[in-house]
Amino acid sequence: MKTKSRILCLILALAMVLGTLTACGSKGPTADENQTEFNIMGAQSALSPGYDDNEVLNQLQEDVGITIHWNTMSDSLSEQVNIKLNSGELPDAFMGVGFSNYDLTTYGEDGSLIDLTEYINEETMPNLTKILEENPDIRSAITMSDGRIYGLPAAEQMGTAGIGAPEDYSIFTVPQFSMINKAWLDDLGLGVPTTLDELHAALVAFKENDMSAKYYGNAAGSTIPMSTGFDEWCWGQNIFYAGFGFTNWINDVCNDLVLDSTGKASFVCATDNYRDAITYFSDWYQEGLMDPEMFSQDATQLIAKCSQGYVGVSTWWYIEELMGDYSSDYVFLPVLTGPAGTAYEGTSNVTVRTGGATNSGNLSITSACGNPAALLKFFDKWYDGETVMQLQYGPIGTFFTEQDEKGLWLSITDEESREKFGMSAGELKSTNEVAGPKLILSEYYNEYFYMEDRAIERLTDLYNFWMPYVKDTSVYPMDCVYTQEELDVIDMYKTDFQDTVAENEGLWLKNGGPTDAEWAAYLDTLSNSCGMDQLLNAYQAAYDRYAEAQQ
Repeated sequence: MKTKSRILCLILALAMVLGTLTACGSKGPTADENQTEFNIMGAQSALSPGYDDNEVLNQLQEDVGITIHWNTMSDSLSEQVNIKLNSGELPDAFMGVGFSNYDLTTYGEDGSLIDLTEYINEETMPNLTKILEENPDIRSAITMSDGRIYGLPAAEQMGTAGIGAPEDYSIFTVPQFSMINKAWLDDLGLGVPTTLDELHAALVAFKENDMSAKYYGNAAGSTIPMSTGFDEWCWGQNIFYAGFGFTNWINDVCNDLVLDSTGKASFVCATDNYRDAITYFSDWYQEGLMDPEMFSQDATQLIAKCSQGYVGVSTWWYIEELMGDYSSDYVFLPVLTGPAGTAYEGTSNVTVRTGGATNSGNLSITSACGNPAALLKFFDKWYDGETVMQLQYGPIGTFFTEQDEKGLWLSITDEESREKFGMSAGELKSTNEVAGPKLILSEYYNEYFYMEDRAIERLTDLYNFWMPYVKDTSVYPMDCVYTQEELDVIDMYKTDFQDTVAENEGLWLKNGGPTDAEWAAYLDTLSNSCGMDQLLNAYQAAYDRYAEAQQ
């Protein structure tokens, strides 16, 4: 009898130990449907007084019937977040702390953060649910590699939908706008080029006639037929490669990574088209048609040259910003077709790019929260267009002072802000801005508040002038989510890969295109030393998951 009792006691003790271990290892949420008070740790700008008296946030809390106790800071936030995560004394949510996708997955898998998928529905989060249904790419961007969602989306889109266009193309879709001095062309009796051969002839004429000296009276020999940066984002030479079927430049994914219409990722820099383009433009460089300082100059130096009337052809975000007082003499140079008598005759293709990435690390619910649904109903209010407008800039009546004839809210001017609040409009924005899951869609600029004039100009030019030249809008998205193994591969090879491509491209442009032996050695280096195949596998796997999440 004593033996049976002793065994029973051992079993009960073991069960208690296992239960304790399980409880320590698990951070599963404790349900409390009556919870209406929540503790949130998060970020605030250096100018923000905090969120306790924020009229927009307080109204949203009242609408939902909850109370939030804010613990926000502009300094030492990462340190304090780590302390909370390591101690297990979690707030109900983290807001605006900037978790990476790796952080989200790590803290999601250990139970610190909860999966939000079940709460993103029409009952709990109708605003966000509608957005994700209409924008499956956003859902893909916040879906981690394990198929779960640990953070709400945040992004500031700016696209052609904001100017009323039926298709929404990001303002970054074609970063480089090429331009040419039409006054010089007219003086020489030349038309605006439509092919690379015609542009070559125009550049030769600019140089031989020393057009900067002839037309503007600058010093003899001051003419620079074409000046750009080298592989720079909006001021590089890469838009001219379109005549060979692509445009490539260093970007936030990997140098030259593109996606075709079938969903296959590849590197342009390992193709014959790329080799042929570098060889072709090397002749231009050696003829003195391309600025020899293109490899070393910065944007300020380029602007200085252009604004003094030295440069015939360049690339930039706007004509006016680059050419200054001479801007009225310039027009956009269209996307040019390839050289006559080659396989590229009649060819032109612009490789488009994506806009700003969608971030999912700005609002996460922890396992300490007993009533996630109530808290998420509050944050769903943030996905209303007029509400997020005020969370981003400031309340109606403070930052937004009046509406135009279309009903769009207009921002306060600097003069008005200084007179009324004793600070600039930018400082007023920082004072009232709330960190967190703010998603500003392109169409909001056409529905709720006014877009700045320069952005409207840029998007109008993009849609009306440049997009008709784009034959394929397939693009490798910046929002792909990578596994830790994929991130390790990218971290191991990406820098060497990009450096190798850039170094060889620069040498070949200066000295002549690669010989067969040099090209073979280059491809061998990319494959066997720079991990090209491993990189492609990582990028392809991430994209495949991204595409699947949109189904």
